[in-house]
Amino acid sequence: MKLLRYALRSLFLLLAAALAAAPAAAANYLWEVSSLTNKAYLFGTVHAGKASWYPLPRAVEDAFDNSKVLVVEADITDEAAIKKSTAAMIYAPPASLKTHIPAEIYERFARLLPRYAVPEEEVIRMKPFMAVSLLVFSEWARVGYFPNYGVDAYLLAKAKEEKKPVVEIEGIDAQIRLMDSLGDKEVQQLFEGTLDALESGLTGEQVKGLVAAWQAGDTDGILKVARSYNEKVPGAREFEEKFIWSRHEEMLKKIEGYLNDSKDRHFVAVGALHLAGPRGLIEMLKKRGYVVRQL
Repeated sequence: MKLLRYALRSLFLLLAAALAAAPAAAANYLWEVSSLTNKAYLFGTVHAGKASWYPLPRAVEDAFDNSKVLVVEADITDEAAIKKSTAAMIYAPPASLKTHIPAEIYERFARLLPRYAVPEEEVIRMKPFMAVSLLVFSEWARVGYFPNYGVDAYLLAKAKEEKKPVVEIEGIDAQIRLMDSLGDKEVQQLFEGTLDALESGLTGEQVKGLVAAWQAGDTDGILKVARSYNEKVPGAREFEEKFIWSRHEEMLKKIEGYLNDSKDRHFVAVGALHLAGPRGLIEMLKKRGYVVRQL
């Protein structure tokens, strides 16, 4: 069950398009957004990291300290919510991952498990999306980045220690429903494509590319790395559309509410890809007439 809880927490982080990065450029991924009556901060989070990263750069810590409310996609420290969602992520016996994935594909999956020291019996009941997501997070850990040192976890711990209110812009239930919306064909294509990326070393290369772009404070660079991955991995483009861009209209409504209907300043922490490119939240806010500046 410990591995299952870890996998669930990792899976929720993956939905934010987890982007491993170095701490030195974290300040470059912070924006101040101003309306006529209020301000908010938007911070592109790093969902896997290192203990040495903390505290975060001064600009980020100051923005957090100057905010009354922390906003996250989902509270990944909410053990009760994660436990409640477990049933949606695993098969009830006698069903198993092995009975839902073609035999040759399952064998490829099983051959990767020793690389990450993951016992087969611990993942056999996981649904395909969850099982392959666990391997992706294991690859990030293999190259030195760990979910328990992610910026999201750090901010949540800091907020709770300071008794700062935490608001979920979506929540775990909403993200579970999004995962359940994937059809069997989509799941199998994504599962096999992710195995291709892990076997070829593409996943590790992607992490390194994202790190380099993050260190340069380059949102276009992050988008370019994501696009390159999409071109090489079947199903990745469709996954990105559903799990990143399709969520932005609802996110934007919440952020505009913080700016226009609240007197409190909000620190909004979302996955870094959500802030990148012409379809990202930063450009969407600019088009709505808000004053946005990178700190």
